[in-house]
Amino acid sequence: MVQQKTKRPVQFELMDTARKTMRAWLERRGGTLNDFVFPSRNDYLAHMSTRQYARLVHEWVLAIGLPAQDYGTHSLRRTKASIIYKATGNLRAAQILLGHAKIDSTVRYLGVDVEDALELAERTEV
Repeated sequence: MVQQKTKRPVQFELMDTARKTMRAWLERRGGTLNDFVFPSRNDYLAHMSTRQYARLVHEWVLAIGLPAQDYGTHSLRRTKASIIYKATGNLRAAQILLGHAKIDSTVRYLGVDVEDALELAERTEV
């Protein structure tokens, strides 16, 4: 996947359950592994727009009874990187997952203060 803002590649992993679900979805709608998983409403050969994705997330959040102002596409993007960082203290892993060029951007993005980041770096043997 290529990050829209920076045009840099961002790696991600689909767990086995998600991979199986994606394949079932493609089979159900008649797609192939080369198709976009979520095609555009207007152009079947293009991907869903970021605006349409935001609308869907908003609908899902409301449907399960969460406050819409607290959840959106941006908070979903941040969630996995934040969980990995909190569980491991591995700021570099979070940086790679987020596609940030500078570690400072990741520190700000995750809300980590510099002292915490430096302390983790000192405790990590490289």
